[in-house]
Amino acid sequence: MSEEIAEIPTLADAPQPFSVLIGARLTEYERGRAVLEIPLREELLQQFGFAHGGVLAYAADNALTFAAGTALGPSIVTTGMSLDYLRPAGGVLLRAVATIVSTSRRQALCRCEIYAVTEDGTEKMCAAAQGSARLIDLNR
Repeated sequence: MSEEIAEIPTLADAPQPFSVLIGARLTEYERGRAVLEIPLREELLQQFGFAHGGVLAYAADNALTFAAGTALGPSIVTTGMSLDYLRPAGGVLLRAVATIVSTSRRQALCRCEIYAVTEDGTEKMCAAAQGSARLIDLNR
């Protein structure tokens, strides 16, 4: 991958229909960092009105992988992830901020903090994750 990072990849054109269903958008994409946002709507909530844990896991997984992709390129998959739920995620938006911790030629380790954003813009960290992504050979 060249030193230049291309423009922010669009999730609407990506081969991940689930990203479109969730309504995710990549709002920042720069070397070593990616930010993924998900507007919270009723279909993404659990029985108490907070973001469903699966939505938080999706946000962490994809933000971690996008961050890793800034160093490794696009042909990667997540190889593992741990996620800690810190508090219920209420509000109007989830913001997953992922950064690279360490990279090698074929793998990257990343951390992600997920924030619940309220209508007035207040952010509270609701989850934290760590995960890795690895290059794959799509021609195998």
